[in-house]
Amino acid sequence: MQLMRCAVIVMSGVLCQACASDTEQAKPSSASTAASKPTATASRSSALPSQRPDSANMQILMDKVRADKKLLVAENMQLTDAEAARFWPLYEDYQRDLHQINQRLGSTIADYAEAYQKGPIPDETAARLLDQALVVDEEEVALKRSYADKFNDILPATKAARYLQIETKIRSILRFELAKNIPLVS
Repeated sequence: MQLMRCAVIVMSGVLCQACASDTEQAKPSSASTAASKPTATASRSSALPSQRPDSANMQILMDKVRADKKLLVAENMQLTDAEAARFWPLYEDYQRDLHQINQRLGSTIADYAEAYQKGPIPDETAARLLDQALVVDEEEVALKRSYADKFNDILPATKAARYLQIETKIRSILRFELAKNIPLVS
């Protein structure tokens, strides 16, 4: 099931590319996209064991996405050697802290997937999940704000802003992919 796979992907720290590949496999034809709606049975079915990523393959995918992300950042930052020496350790710290946020987001998505599998979601469960999601959003903003100050301390403001723009764009793609793959509460 795409929803559970997205939870695993987010908790593992692999943000957007694996969800995107799920979406490509599950994408309906353009002619039927607007008119069709998956049945409750089809949309609530779980993935077959053979469709679940094994931990070795998932680790390889995670490492590749992290390396690709770092390369994307490096290509767009245009850092001097002195700036790079200060930037990359802080970048790694930020990524570690973001991973913790991703873990909490993935856990929330997994909780939602579990509740969704059971059928209509009770109001108290929906309220709890909404609160969890809002806490994750607030933590992410607070983390970004704290690291913005740290990046401003070690880089010119334009480069600090550029990095945070890059990070925001990457995370926006993640959020878009998650939104596309996570069904509305019913």
